[in-house]
Amino acid sequence: MDTQNNPANIVDHDVAVVGGGLAGLSLSIQLAKKGLRVIVFEKEQYPFHKVCGEYISLESWNFLVSLGVDLDKMNLPVISRLQVSAVNGKMSEHKLPLGGFGLSRYQLDHCLAKIARLAGVTILENSKVNEFSFDGSVFHIDTSRQQYKAKLACGSFGKRSNIDIRWKRHFIIAAKNKLNNYIGVKYHIKTEFPADTIALHNFNNGYCGIVKIEEDKCCLCYLTTASNLQQCGGSVTDMEQTILAQNPYLKSIFLNSEFLYKEPLTISQISFDKKTQVENHVLMIGDAAGMITPLCGNGMSMALHGGKLAAEQIDLFLQNKITRAAMEQQYMLQWKNHFSHRLKIGRSVQRLFGHKWLTKYFIALARRFPDLVDVLIRQTHGKPY
Repeated sequence: MDTQNNPANIVDHDVAVVGGGLAGLSLSIQLAKKGLRVIVFEKEQYPFHKVCGEYISLESWNFLVSLGVDLDKMNLPVISRLQVSAVNGKMSEHKLPLGGFGLSRYQLDHCLAKIARLAGVTILENSKVNEFSFDGSVFHIDTSRQQYKAKLACGSFGKRSNIDIRWKRHFIIAAKNKLNNYIGVKYHIKTEFPADTIALHNFNNGYCGIVKIEEDKCCLCYLTTASNLQQCGGSVTDMEQTILAQNPYLKSIFLNSEFLYKEPLTISQISFDKKTQVENHVLMIGDAAGMITPLCGNGMSMALHGGKLAAEQIDLFLQNKITRAAMEQQYMLQWKNHFSHRLKIGRSVQRLFGHKWLTKYFIALARRFPDLVDVLIRQTHGKPY
């Protein structure tokens, strides 16, 4: 059936959000509370797991509460200490300047989806967007179900999507380099680990984070190069046993923990190259707008904060207080003012980690000058918003 010529299949909305992660859901809740008609397209079905470090900076606590997330009731572990180990197991420990808390994407995204629906947001699960286009006044969104239209569209489709590939965004077509050919692997585990600590354990060409989340579980998530996996014949298990296990802390974790997934969650072709915040008049939010390196531990907060920045400009536009061009320009400017420096520092620090001698040198320097670590953390984090 030709849905374009079938008006019964076309649904009108003020804002269409492609991707129902942290940025997309938080944005939709804010807009719905302003009385706007919002639709969210999510290719998965809630609740579901995502490859993510699951540490949230305390800068986002008040914002999440304002959305309706009852964080106090969840009794979550509050993180105040950082451990960093070199490949050889040499350890450096620090107090975090602001700190954070652990919470799984499985629980948080599901909670935000429930809040969004109660606020009046239409959420279409198991709905993949194949393409969307702008005709000068209206966006046409072509999904696996039918076609929809909206006055404005936002892209919250994560690290890498079919839309990125179709649009040939710069980070997609960029030549392979040290910032754009990573894989991520995640587990939930039960293990002995202090509730107030986040640890970052380095191994050759990668690093692994561990943090306590809800229900006395831990999130274990690591980032490494595609070449590491290739050297192990494409076997994640072999890579963990031969490369990650060179770090004694990681060896102990993998030997002495209860793994709660039958298989790990994985994602490939992760890129930390620069991205644009507006493409084809679509406002990009979350990882679609730009990714900070995981070792900085601030990706979830940035996604939430980015949704807030977008909501402010969208509201002004839909009230006819600013033009579409002004909305796009102001959003890009606000996004860069808040996040560009953090991403730049993150990319620089990323180059230090995962190399035996560089990491060893950094740990020695950090132990001698602990204020250096505080400065780096503050450079990659913001203030409560």
